[in-house]
Amino acid sequence: MKTNIITIDGPAGTGKSTVAKIIAKRLGYVFLDTGALYRTCALAVDIRKGNIEDEEECAKIISGINIKFEGSKVFLDGIDVSKEIRTNRISTLSSKIAVYPFVRHFLLDFQRSFTKTSSIVAEGRDTGSVIFPDADVKIYLDASAEERAKRRHVELHSKGIIVPFEQVLKDVKERDDRDRTRETSPLMIPYNATVVDTTHISLDEVINRVLDEIEKKLPD
Repeated sequence: MKTNIITIDGPAGTGKSTVAKIIAKRLGYVFLDTGALYRTCALAVDIRKGNIEDEEECAKIISGINIKFEGSKVFLDGIDVSKEIRTNRISTLSSKIAVYPFVRHFLLDFQRSFTKTSSIVAEGRDTGSVIFPDADVKIYLDASAEERAKRRHVELHSKGIIVPFEQVLKDVKERDDRDRTRETSPLMIPYNATVVDTTHISLDEVINRVLDEIEKKLPD
């Protein structure tokens, strides 16, 4: 069975998840939220009071967990943790745990398994460079750190989480640095990817640009 793979990568706050979900729905593909997997691993370590700075301890905890996707829901050892993994705390912890080679290797086969039965739209930070290097279509979304921090700040406030903008901007820049300088699977523009800067364009414009690129490479 021939399945198509579309990857959407980029730093935090560029709208990857929103764009990937919409594209997947438009095309009837499965949406693969790779970030949710790292968040779930981070949550597992946090629940078990593990030291997020200790790679060996994190590896021991994560090697014994079970992650399952059911539509838009994420389950950790049979418990729905879809809301818990979206907190600002887990977001920060997930970027720390994502630098560990064990974690990335632990999740690699799981992520690739989705393509055995379905065409997918995969969203993350290394989906086009490492997880699916031979993807049919590769998109890289970008935006300035200030714009991404502004979006995150608005999102947090909408959830009743009051955090100074300066702190959000600091967190965004620190995460960018961790993602781009980690030894294993650093954030980069994948080979042959189309770059779309979302700083000054609307969501509809981003969607249209991505769909245009998909149509060029997957005309059927």
